Amino acid sequence: MLKTDFVTWALVRLCQASLRISNNIILKEIKQISSQNTVQAAQSQFNTMYFSKSDRLRKRAHKIISGGYHTHAKGNDQYPQNTLGFICKGEGCHVTDVDGNEFIEYCMGLRSETLGHERIAQAAYEATLRRSNFLRPSPIEVQLAETMLSLLAYGAMIKFGKNGSEVMMAAIKLARAYTIRDIVAVPSSQASFSVDDWFIGTTAMNAGIPQQVQDLTTHFKYNDIDSVKALFDRHPDEIACLIMEPAKYDPTKDDFLHRTKELCRQYGGLFILDEIITKFRWDLNGAQHFYDIDADLSTFGKAEIMEAGGIKYNKERVFLLSQSFGTVTSSMAVALETIQIYQEENVVDYMWDIGRKLEQGIKEIVKELKFGGYFTINGYPCAWYSVPMTKTNNTQKSSVRFLFRKQLSKAC
Repeated sequence: MLKTDFVTWALVRLCQASLRISNNIILKEIKQISSQNTVQAAQSQFNTMYFSKSDRLRKRAHKIISGGYHTHAKGNDQYPQNTLGFICKGEGCHVTDVDGNEFIEYCMGLRSETLGHERIAQAAYEATLRRSNFLRPSPIEVQLAETMLSLLAYGAMIKFGKNGSEVMMAAIKLARAYTIRDIVAVPSSQASFSVDDWFIGTTAMNAGIPQQVQDLTTHFKYNDIDSVKALFDRHPDEIACLIMEPAKYDPTKDDFLHRTKELCRQYGGLFILDEIITKFRWDLNGAQHFYDIDADLSTFGKAEIMEAGGIKYNKERVFLLSQSFGTVTSSMAVALETIQIYQEENVVDYMWDIGRKLEQGIKEIVKELKFGGYFTINGYPCAWYSVPMTKTNNTQKSSVRFLFRKQLSKAC
């Protein structure tokens, strides 16, 4: 059995163990006790691991770090209590926490790592030995730019950043400068585009963001072309761009991407695709190649728009991105190594194949346990999202989600 086949088998077995435990607890107790007590009952009954070092680190972290974490998706409010809190080592798809417990990490690096934790470490190490940050650019910046653009049928110019928030903010600045408009539109069903004001202002955590800024971002419904048309009708000559992931939870239907692009052309807004997740999962050449569509801007951009941030632009320039650590050579060496492995080993097709096996296994378990009202998966085989749920209210839904995560930890 190949290593990755074993990982898929193990994930299915973990889901099976978790769902069996969760099924027994939830079906008997969820209607009788609160969500908090549901989780506490699970914790007390199946507390087979110890997290004393993680618990001590949590207390120290909350004293000196706002929220106790630096990345929202890794925060304590996203996971149950009395489970792994701090990971100190990774090898392949396995991670070890500070208490010595070992786990299979399904969403490695918040879905940013697909080759395993140590696979490309040597490339980073060798680049670091040559030193990684200089006064002037390094040749590897040109090499990586050419390599990335060679994978894009429609790409002509590129600018590197350190995370998705920064490159999305740069795309918005370009769109506003190019169209001389202010309003940005995003799908209401897609979250986490950015930590910047333009997006966070539309969420419940919008404290400190002026209302004038919040009003410059609006929403449409993914896969609903009428909602896109209504958006342009409500804001004539005001929308700078529409931003969306090409796909996430639900398959695109009714030629939605192409029809949305046509409306952007008709009404003068830019069509921007966020490929932070889809780029190296849907297709080596990106979801744009997968769906046969080209965006005005993505993380890679088009020359006639990107040039607005260049030194040869003869109009008012856009200050696009400038980062002290934006082109660290070790990161770029890792990117080149990753692309080479993808090309040599056909990684994308393998992810789709393994994802289909995982989907089939989980669906069989859900059916066997008659758990269809409490758990489902959606998305695509190359990027599944598990969705614990209930048929009642959001509080209990959160309880099921936390319980599922808790029991997955215990099942390891």
